[in-house]
Amino acid sequence: MEDNRGGIEVETVKRNTLARQVVERIIQLLTSGQLKPGDKLPPEMELIEMLDVSRPVLREALSSLETMEIISRRPRGGTYFNSKIGSKPFSLMLALAAGNLPAIIEARMTLELGLVTVAAEKITDEQLRQLHGTIEQIARSTDNNYGEADKEFHRIIALSANNPIVEGMIDSLLMTHDKMNSHITYRERDVTVQFHTNIYEALARRDPHDAFHHMYRHLKYVRDKLLTAQT
Repeated sequence: MEDNRGGIEVETVKRNTLARQVVERIIQLLTSGQLKPGDKLPPEMELIEMLDVSRPVLREALSSLETMEIISRRPRGGTYFNSKIGSKPFSLMLALAAGNLPAIIEARMTLELGLVTVAAEKITDEQLRQLHGTIEQIARSTDNNYGEADKEFHRIIALSANNPIVEGMIDSLLMTHDKMNSHITYRERDVTVQFHTNIYEALARRDPHDAFHHMYRHLKYVRDKLLTAQT
């Protein structure tokens, strides 16, 4: 069933997983081109009628969209799609696929393998110094609690690509890192140090092929470790 008010068409939703379906239907307003970034959404009561859901379900969905930075709600001013949605192109899909660990791992590999090859050509001496510093932090770790230093290593590489479009992917990359990190049951400090050192040395040589190779070996190792633990 579809409803049409004011030229906007949106499908009503089924009674299971209502809030998630509402999120998807509202996003369809963007993907279909009926509304654009920066546009105002229909009023709450109109959305309730169009989607055939209760107010609590709609508000739960709107809260999720706000958390994902897809919309902004202004006191007494209505709800708007954020004007810079396109700057974070993967955050929405990562949120919707929150329970699909294999897909999240593949998304991270897709992003990071591309970023590391660009980084090999553009990384600065200062960023290389910072990168080496994170490796030293991990190597000095005595309790294997080096998750933040690990994350910083990958963040520096992403930032070193120095591309305003790519910048929108960095938060998504870190989201995948956090999600994978939450599934790690044991850490291997020396293994991590070796992988990171290999990547660092390839970047220091400005060798994109070697950087890609060592990053792939690193991420594949983590992927296999996590997926084996899931079985």
